Amino acid sequence: MVVGEDNRPSSPVLRGGLAAGLRSSGCDVILLNTVPTPVAYFAEHEYAADGAVQITGSHNPAEYNGIKMTMGGASLHGGAIQALLRRIREGHMASGDGALDEREVLPAYVADVAGRFRLARPVKAVVDCGNGTGSVVAVELLEAVGAEVIPIYCESDGTFPNHHPDPTVDENVQDMIAAVRAHRADLGIGFDGDADRIGVVDDRGAIIRGDVLLLLFGLDLLKRRGPGETLVFDVKCSQVLPEEFTRAGGVPVMWKTGHSLIKEKMRETGALIAGELSGHICFADEYFGFDDALYAACRLLEMVAASPEPLSRATAALPAYVSTPELRIEVPEAEKFDLVERAVAHFSARHEVVAVDGVRVLFGDGWGLVRASNTQPVIVARYEAQTAERL
Repeated sequence: MVVGEDNRPSSPVLRGGLAAGLRSSGCDVILLNTVPTPVAYFAEHEYAADGAVQITGSHNPAEYNGIKMTMGGASLHGGAIQALLRRIREGHMASGDGALDEREVLPAYVADVAGRFRLARPVKAVVDCGNGTGSVVAVELLEAVGAEVIPIYCESDGTFPNHHPDPTVDENVQDMIAAVRAHRADLGIGFDGDADRIGVVDDRGAIIRGDVLLLLFGLDLLKRRGPGETLVFDVKCSQVLPEEFTRAGGVPVMWKTGHSLIKEKMRETGALIAGELSGHICFADEYFGFDDALYAACRLLEMVAASPEPLSRATAALPAYVSTPELRIEVPEAEKFDLVERAVAHFSARHEVVAVDGVRVLFGDGWGLVRASNTQPVIVARYEAQTAERL
Protein backbone atom coordinates (compact mmCIF):
# COMPACT_ATOMS: atom_id res chain seq x y z
CA MET A 1 0.00 0.00 0.00
CA VAL A 2 1.16 3.50 -0.85
CA VAL A 3 0.75 5.99 2.02
CA GLY A 4 1.01 9.74 1.45
CA GLU A 5 0.13 12.91 3.32
CA ASP A 6 -0.84 16.51 2.67
CA ASN A 7 0.85 19.45 4.39
CA ARG A 8 -1.51 19.99 7.33
CA PRO A 9 0.10 20.11 10.77
CA SER A 10 -1.76 16.97 11.88
CA SER A 11 -0.85 14.87 8.84
CA PRO A 12 2.58 13.46 9.88
CA VAL A 13 1.31 11.82 13.08
CA LEU A 14 -1.72 10.40 11.26
CA ARG A 15 0.46 9.09 8.43
CA GLY A 16 2.78 7.44 10.95
CA GLY A 17 -0.08 5.78 12.80
CA LEU A 18 -1.67 4.61 9.56
CA ALA A 19 1.59 3.14 8.26
CA ALA A 20 2.18 1.32 11.55
CA GLY A 21 -1.35 -0.07 11.52
CA LEU A 22 -1.06 -1.27 7.94
CA ARG A 23 2.24 -2.99 8.67
CA SER A 24 0.76 -4.68 11.75
CA SER A 25 -1.90 -6.18 9.47
CA GLY A 26 0.76 -7.63 7.16
CA CYS A 27 0.73 -4.93 4.49
CA ASP A 28 3.97 -3.76 2.95
CA VAL A 29 3.97 0.04 3.06
CA ILE A 30 5.51 2.40 0.51
CA LEU A 31 5.80 5.63 2.49
CA LEU A 32 5.75 8.90 0.55
CA ASN A 33 6.68 12.35 1.77
CA THR A 34 4.28 15.31 1.56
CA VAL A 35 2.57 14.96 -1.83
CA PRO A 36 -0.70 16.04 -3.48
CA THR A 37 -3.43 13.40 -3.53
CA PRO A 38 -3.09 12.72 -7.30
CA VAL A 39 0.62 12.05 -6.80
CA ALA A 40 -0.27 9.33 -4.29
CA TYR A 41 -2.65 7.89 -6.91
CA PHE A 42 0.17 8.09 -9.45
CA ALA A 43 2.49 6.24 -7.06
CA GLU A 44 0.01 3.36 -6.88
CA HIS A 45 0.49 2.90 -10.64
CA GLU A 46 4.21 3.70 -10.64
CA TYR A 47 5.04 1.11 -7.98
CA ALA A 48 2.39 -1.46 -9.00
CA ALA A 49 0.87 -1.24 -5.51
CA ASP A 50 -2.47 -2.75 -4.53
CA GLY A 51 -3.82 0.55 -3.30
CA ALA A 52 -3.09 4.05 -2.06
CA VAL A 53 -4.10 5.91 1.07
CA GLN A 54 -3.69 9.67 1.39
CA ILE A 55 -3.96 11.57 4.65
CA THR A 56 -5.69 14.81 3.61
CA GLY A 57 -8.32 17.27 4.67
CA SER A 58 -8.69 18.31 1.02
CA HIS A 59 -10.22 21.81 0.86
CA ASN A 60 -11.49 21.85 4.45
CA PRO A 61 -10.11 24.21 7.13
CA ALA A 62 -6.62 23.51 8.49
CA GLU A 63 -7.82 21.81 11.69
CA TYR A 64 -9.68 19.13 9.70
CA ASN A 65 -8.11 15.98 8.32
CA GLY A 66 -9.21 12.76 6.71
CA ILE A 67 -8.35 9.86 4.44
CA LYS A 68 -8.81 9.21 0.72
CA MET A 69 -8.41 5.59 -0.38
CA THR A 70 -8.09 3.67 -3.61
CA MET A 71 -7.86 -0.08 -4.15
CA GLY A 72 -6.91 -1.42 -7.54
CA GLY A 73 -7.08 2.10 -8.93
CA ALA A 74 -10.70 2.60 -7.84
CA SER A 75 -11.86 4.91 -5.05
CA LEU A 76 -13.55 3.39 -2.02
CA HIS A 77 -16.98 4.89 -1.41
CA GLY A 78 -20.50 4.11 -0.28
CA GLY A 79 -21.04 0.45 0.52
CA ALA A 80 -17.33 -0.38 0.43
CA ILE A 81 -16.59 2.16 3.16
CA GLN A 82 -19.53 0.92 5.23
CA ALA A 83 -18.27 -2.66 4.90
CA LEU A 84 -14.85 -1.50 6.07
CA LEU A 85 -16.45 0.25 9.05
CA ARG A 86 -18.28 -2.96 10.01
CA ARG A 87 -15.01 -4.91 9.93
CA ILE A 88 -13.39 -2.33 12.20
CA ARG A 89 -16.27 -2.44 14.68
CA GLU A 90 -16.33 -6.23 14.69
CA GLY A 91 -12.55 -6.50 15.03
CA HIS A 92 -12.07 -8.54 11.86
CA MET A 93 -8.44 -7.56 11.34
CA ALA A 94 -5.57 -9.38 9.71
CA SER A 95 -2.21 -9.53 11.48
CA GLY A 96 1.34 -9.74 10.26
CA ASP A 97 4.60 -7.87 9.95
CA GLY A 98 4.74 -5.77 6.79
CA ALA A 99 7.82 -4.07 5.39
CA LEU A 100 8.43 -0.32 5.18
CA ASP A 101 9.94 1.31 2.09
CA GLU A 102 10.32 5.11 1.97
CA ARG A 103 10.37 6.56 -1.56
CA GLU A 104 10.58 9.96 -3.25
CA VAL A 105 8.01 9.86 -6.05
CA LEU A 106 7.88 13.52 -7.13
CA PRO A 107 10.75 13.35 -9.69
CA ALA A 108 9.07 10.40 -11.44
CA TYR A 109 5.72 12.18 -11.39
CA VAL A 110 7.11 15.39 -12.88
CA ALA A 111 9.01 13.46 -15.57
CA ASP A 112 5.95 11.39 -16.49
CA VAL A 113 3.42 14.23 -16.67
CA ALA A 114 5.72 16.84 -18.23
CA GLY A 115 6.80 14.31 -20.85
CA ARG A 116 3.23 14.10 -22.14
CA PHE A 117 3.06 17.77 -23.21
CA ARG A 118 4.72 20.20 -25.57
CA LEU A 119 3.54 23.81 -25.76
CA ALA A 120 3.17 25.28 -29.25
CA ARG A 121 4.02 28.76 -27.96
CA PRO A 122 5.02 30.40 -24.68
CA VAL A 123 2.20 30.71 -22.15
CA LYS A 124 2.23 32.94 -19.08
CA ALA A 125 0.25 31.56 -16.13
CA VAL A 126 -0.42 32.85 -12.64
CA VAL A 127 -0.49 29.87 -10.27
CA ASP A 128 -2.13 30.03 -6.84
CA CYS A 129 -1.64 26.94 -4.67
CA GLY A 130 -3.33 28.55 -1.66
CA ASN A 131 -0.32 27.33 0.36
CA GLY A 132 -1.74 23.82 -0.07
CA THR A 133 0.08 20.62 -0.92
CA GLY A 134 0.25 21.53 -4.60
CA SER A 135 2.97 23.96 -3.51
CA VAL A 136 5.53 21.14 -3.35
CA VAL A 137 5.37 20.44 -7.11
CA ALA A 138 3.05 22.72 -9.12
CA VAL A 139 5.54 25.41 -10.14
CA GLU A 140 8.24 22.87 -11.00
CA LEU A 141 5.82 20.82 -13.11
CA LEU A 142 4.30 23.71 -15.05
CA GLU A 143 7.73 25.17 -15.74
CA ALA A 144 8.89 21.74 -16.91
CA VAL A 145 6.01 21.76 -19.40
CA GLY A 146 7.30 25.08 -20.72
CA ALA A 147 5.07 27.69 -19.09
CA GLU A 148 6.21 30.98 -17.62
CA VAL A 149 4.85 30.72 -14.09
CA ILE A 150 4.00 33.64 -11.81
CA PRO A 151 3.49 31.97 -8.41
CA ILE A 152 1.38 33.35 -5.59
CA TYR A 153 0.88 31.53 -2.29
CA CYS A 154 3.00 28.62 -3.52
CA GLU A 155 4.90 28.27 -0.24
CA SER A 156 3.80 25.08 1.50
CA ASP A 157 1.99 26.00 4.73
CA GLY A 158 -0.81 23.77 5.96
CA THR A 159 -2.26 26.51 8.14
CA PHE A 160 -3.32 28.33 4.93
CA PRO A 161 -2.38 31.85 6.08
CA ASN A 162 -3.48 33.75 2.95
CA HIS A 163 -6.83 32.28 1.95
CA HIS A 164 -8.86 29.10 2.22
CA PRO A 165 -7.52 26.52 -0.30
CA ASP A 166 -10.65 26.22 -2.41
CA PRO A 167 -10.41 27.92 -5.82
CA THR A 168 -14.08 27.31 -6.61
CA VAL A 169 -15.06 30.00 -4.08
CA ASP A 170 -14.88 33.45 -5.70
CA GLU A 171 -13.36 35.27 -2.73
CA ASN A 172 -10.41 32.87 -2.73
CA VAL A 173 -9.30 33.78 -6.28
CA GLN A 174 -9.37 37.57 -6.07
CA ASP A 175 -5.58 37.86 -5.66
CA MET A 176 -5.10 35.51 -8.61
CA ILE A 177 -7.44 37.63 -10.72
CA ALA A 178 -5.51 40.77 -9.80
CA ALA A 179 -2.20 39.08 -10.65
CA VAL A 180 -3.46 37.89 -14.05
CA ARG A 181 -4.47 41.44 -14.93
CA ALA A 182 -1.31 43.03 -13.51
CA HIS A 183 1.03 40.65 -15.35
CA ARG A 184 -1.14 40.39 -18.48
CA ALA A 185 -1.03 36.63 -18.12
CA ASP A 186 -2.76 34.18 -20.44
CA LEU A 187 -4.65 32.60 -17.53
CA GLY A 188 -4.68 31.91 -13.81
CA ILE A 189 -4.73 28.42 -12.29
CA GLY A 190 -5.69 27.66 -8.69
CA PHE A 191 -5.51 24.38 -6.78
CA ASP A 192 -7.39 23.20 -3.72
CA GLY A 193 -5.67 21.94 -0.57
CA ASP A 194 -4.60 18.57 -1.99
CA ALA A 195 -4.52 19.53 -5.69
CA ASP A 196 -7.20 17.19 -6.99
CA ARG A 197 -9.51 20.12 -7.88
CA ILE A 198 -8.76 23.02 -10.20
CA GLY A 199 -10.05 26.57 -10.55
CA VAL A 200 -9.29 28.76 -13.58
CA VAL A 201 -9.59 32.41 -14.61
CA ASP A 202 -9.08 33.57 -18.20
CA ASP A 203 -6.78 36.24 -19.63
CA ARG A 204 -9.23 38.97 -18.62
CA GLY A 205 -9.50 37.70 -15.07
CA ALA A 206 -12.98 36.24 -15.56
CA ILE A 207 -13.73 33.08 -13.61
CA ILE A 208 -14.29 29.92 -15.67
CA ARG A 209 -16.62 27.64 -13.74
CA GLY A 210 -15.81 23.96 -13.41
CA ASP A 211 -18.57 22.84 -15.76
CA VAL A 212 -17.47 25.24 -18.51
CA LEU A 213 -13.86 24.15 -18.06
CA LEU A 214 -14.95 20.52 -18.35
CA LEU A 215 -16.82 21.39 -21.55
CA LEU A 216 -13.71 23.06 -23.03
CA PHE A 217 -11.70 19.93 -22.28
CA GLY A 218 -14.47 17.80 -23.80
CA LEU A 219 -14.60 19.84 -27.00
CA ASP A 220 -10.82 19.58 -27.27
CA LEU A 221 -11.12 15.80 -26.86
CA LEU A 222 -13.54 15.66 -29.81
CA LYS A 223 -11.06 17.65 -31.90
CA ARG A 224 -8.32 15.19 -31.00
CA ARG A 225 -10.26 11.94 -31.41
CA GLY A 226 -13.33 12.72 -33.51
CA PRO A 227 -17.08 12.44 -32.76
CA GLY A 228 -18.72 9.82 -30.59
CA GLU A 229 -16.68 10.22 -27.41
CA THR A 230 -18.48 10.09 -24.06
CA LEU A 231 -18.22 12.71 -21.31
CA VAL A 232 -19.58 12.08 -17.80
CA PHE A 233 -20.70 15.15 -15.81
CA ASP A 234 -22.54 15.67 -12.54
CA VAL A 235 -26.10 16.89 -12.05
CA LYS A 236 -25.03 20.35 -10.89
CA CYS A 237 -23.45 21.28 -14.23
CA SER A 238 -24.88 23.86 -16.62
CA GLN A 239 -27.15 22.73 -19.46
CA VAL A 240 -24.65 24.43 -21.77
CA LEU A 241 -22.37 21.43 -21.26
CA PRO A 242 -24.60 18.63 -22.62
CA GLU A 243 -26.08 20.89 -25.33
CA GLU A 244 -22.73 22.05 -26.73
CA PHE A 245 -21.01 18.68 -26.33
CA THR A 246 -23.86 16.99 -28.19
CA ARG A 247 -23.76 19.67 -30.90
CA ALA A 248 -20.05 18.95 -31.41
CA GLY A 249 -20.69 15.23 -31.87
CA GLY A 250 -20.12 13.97 -28.33
CA VAL A 251 -22.22 11.82 -26.01
CA PRO A 252 -22.84 13.50 -22.62
CA VAL A 253 -23.84 11.35 -19.64
CA MET A 254 -25.29 13.05 -16.56
CA TRP A 255 -24.52 11.31 -13.27
CA LYS A 256 -24.48 11.64 -9.51
CA THR A 257 -22.36 14.24 -7.74
CA GLY A 258 -19.24 12.89 -6.00
CA HIS A 259 -15.83 12.31 -7.53
CA SER A 260 -15.83 8.61 -6.59
CA LEU A 261 -19.23 8.11 -8.23
CA ILE A 262 -18.19 10.05 -11.32
CA LYS A 263 -15.03 7.94 -11.72
CA GLU A 264 -17.04 4.75 -11.32
CA LYS A 265 -19.47 5.87 -14.06
CA MET A 266 -16.50 6.86 -16.22
CA ARG A 267 -15.15 3.30 -16.07
CA GLU A 268 -18.62 1.81 -16.64
CA THR A 269 -19.25 3.87 -19.80
CA GLY A 270 -15.70 3.80 -21.14
CA ALA A 271 -15.63 7.61 -21.13
CA LEU A 272 -12.26 9.24 -21.63
CA ILE A 273 -13.18 12.35 -19.64
CA ALA A 274 -15.39 13.08 -16.65
CA GLY A 275 -15.80 15.80 -14.08
CA GLU A 276 -17.86 17.93 -11.77
CA LEU A 277 -18.84 21.54 -11.24
CA SER A 278 -16.57 21.41 -8.17
CA GLY A 279 -13.42 21.20 -10.30
CA HIS A 280 -12.69 17.47 -10.12
CA ILE A 281 -11.68 16.57 -13.70
CA CYS A 282 -10.61 13.06 -14.69
CA PHE A 283 -8.82 12.08 -17.88
CA ALA A 284 -8.55 8.53 -19.19
CA ASP A 285 -7.40 9.90 -22.55
CA GLU A 286 -3.64 9.35 -22.46
CA TYR A 287 -3.74 9.26 -18.64
CA PHE A 288 -4.80 7.09 -15.70
CA GLY A 289 -8.42 8.21 -15.22
CA PHE A 290 -8.15 9.76 -11.76
CA ASP A 291 -8.78 13.38 -10.78
CA ASP A 292 -5.47 15.22 -11.06
CA ALA A 293 -5.67 19.02 -11.11
CA LEU A 294 -1.95 19.30 -11.88
CA TYR A 295 -2.33 17.15 -15.00
CA ALA A 296 -5.47 19.11 -15.94
CA ALA A 297 -3.48 22.34 -15.63
CA CYS A 298 -0.82 21.03 -18.02
CA ARG A 299 -3.49 19.96 -20.48
CA LEU A 300 -5.10 23.39 -20.28
CA LEU A 301 -1.75 25.09 -20.93
CA GLU A 302 -1.34 22.91 -24.02
CA MET A 303 -4.82 23.91 -25.24
CA VAL A 304 -4.14 27.61 -24.70
CA ALA A 305 -0.78 27.37 -26.46
CA ALA A 306 -2.34 25.58 -29.44
CA SER A 307 -5.03 28.23 -29.97
CA PRO A 308 -4.40 31.48 -31.87
CA GLU A 309 -7.09 33.12 -29.74
CA PRO A 310 -7.07 33.90 -26.00
CA LEU A 311 -8.92 31.70 -23.53
CA SER A 312 -11.58 34.39 -23.09
CA ARG A 313 -12.61 33.93 -26.74
CA ALA A 314 -13.24 30.23 -26.21
CA THR A 315 -15.66 30.89 -23.36
CA ALA A 316 -17.28 33.85 -25.13
CA ALA A 317 -18.24 31.52 -28.00
CA LEU A 318 -20.46 29.47 -25.66
CA PRO A 319 -24.09 30.33 -24.82
CA ALA A 320 -24.30 32.52 -21.72
CA TYR A 321 -26.97 31.10 -19.42
CA VAL A 322 -27.78 32.61 -16.02
CA SER A 323 -27.45 30.43 -12.93
CA THR A 324 -27.46 30.62 -9.17
CA PRO A 325 -24.52 29.48 -7.10
CA GLU A 326 -24.90 26.19 -5.28
CA LEU A 327 -27.47 26.82 -2.53
CA ARG A 328 -27.13 24.78 0.66
CA ILE A 329 -30.24 24.50 2.84
CA GLU A 330 -29.72 23.04 6.30
CA VAL A 331 -32.13 20.23 7.21
CA PRO A 332 -32.00 17.42 9.79
CA GLU A 333 -29.90 14.49 8.57
CA ALA A 334 -32.77 12.07 9.19
CA GLU A 335 -35.12 14.07 6.96
CA LYS A 336 -33.02 15.08 3.96
CA PHE A 337 -33.53 11.96 1.83
CA ASP A 338 -37.28 11.89 2.52
CA LEU A 339 -37.55 15.52 1.45
CA VAL A 340 -35.78 14.76 -1.82
CA GLU A 341 -37.97 11.71 -2.48
CA ARG A 342 -41.06 13.89 -2.02
CA ALA A 343 -39.62 16.44 -4.45
CA VAL A 344 -38.97 13.70 -7.02
CA ALA A 345 -42.57 12.47 -6.75
CA HIS A 346 -44.00 16.00 -6.93
CA PHE A 347 -42.07 17.23 -9.96
CA SER A 348 -42.11 13.93 -11.87
CA ALA A 349 -45.89 14.20 -12.13
CA ARG A 350 -45.69 17.64 -13.74
CA HIS A 351 -42.41 17.98 -15.63
CA GLU A 352 -39.67 16.11 -17.42
CA VAL A 353 -37.07 15.22 -14.80
CA VAL A 354 -33.68 13.57 -14.45
CA ALA A 355 -33.62 11.63 -11.18
CA VAL A 356 -30.14 10.09 -11.08
CA ASP A 357 -29.26 12.17 -7.98
CA GLY A 358 -32.18 13.93 -6.37
CA VAL A 359 -34.30 15.60 -9.04
CA ARG A 360 -33.25 17.89 -11.86
CA VAL A 361 -36.45 19.41 -13.25
CA LEU A 362 -36.28 20.42 -16.92
CA PHE A 363 -38.35 23.45 -17.95
CA GLY A 364 -37.22 23.69 -21.58
CA ASP A 365 -35.52 27.05 -21.12
CA GLY A 366 -33.94 26.19 -17.77
CA TRP A 367 -33.79 23.73 -14.91
CA GLY A 368 -33.82 23.41 -11.14
CA LEU A 369 -32.01 20.87 -8.98
CA VAL A 370 -32.80 19.54 -5.51
CA ARG A 371 -30.55 16.83 -4.05
CA ALA A 372 -29.33 15.58 -0.70
CA SER A 373 -25.70 16.23 0.16
CA ASN A 374 -23.54 13.11 0.45
CA THR A 375 -21.54 14.51 3.35
CA GLN A 376 -23.58 17.10 5.29
CA PRO A 377 -27.12 17.57 6.70
CA VAL A 378 -28.14 19.86 3.86
CA ILE A 379 -30.27 19.94 0.75
CA VAL A 380 -28.35 21.24 -2.26
CA ALA A 381 -30.23 23.36 -4.80
CA ARG A 382 -29.18 25.10 -8.00
CA TYR A 383 -31.14 26.84 -10.76
CA GLU A 384 -30.35 27.95 -14.30
CA ALA A 385 -32.26 29.73 -17.07
CA GLN A 386 -31.54 31.28 -20.44
CA THR A 387 -32.34 34.80 -19.16
CA ALA A 388 -32.14 36.57 -15.81
CA GLU A 389 -35.86 37.30 -15.93
CA ARG A 390 -36.72 33.64 -16.43
CA LEU A 391 -34.37 32.61 -13.61
